[in-house]
Amino acid sequence: MPNVKPPTNSAMAVAASALRAQQARMRIIAENIANADSTARTPGGDPYRRQQPVFEVNRVDGASGVRLAEVRPDNSDFKLEYDPQHPAADANGYVKRPNVDSLIEAMDMREAQRAYEANLNVIETARTMESRTLDILKK
Repeated sequence: MPNVKPPTNSAMAVAASALRAQQARMRIIAENIANADSTARTPGGDPYRRQQPVFEVNRVDGASGVRLAEVRPDNSDFKLEYDPQHPAADANGYVKRPNVDSLIEAMDMREAQRAYEANLNVIETARTMESRTLDILKK
């Protein structure tokens, strides 16, 4: 008989890949939030640039999982704030602020948390199904 993996193992492997991807996403979001108010260290310099995770399909036990492919910078414009006394102000008195919107980051974080929890539920359900199947086979 060929070595065939039960579907629950594939489901758990796919869910585990999604857990790792969402964990990486939450780490990137946390970094964005932590740097939302940072400015450049030199006058007229660029501040922190928001980072975005990019995911790709990853084959896991014959099924399609997901993995973090790369982290790309968000090339949207920086916010400008007039503050001629600030050490990072340019010659016109404007300070570049990060292109991070804390509200967007908070919503992204919540979405990532929900996806993480959903994948934990998939793993728990798969484990329960395996356990019940073994109990039935023992009888």
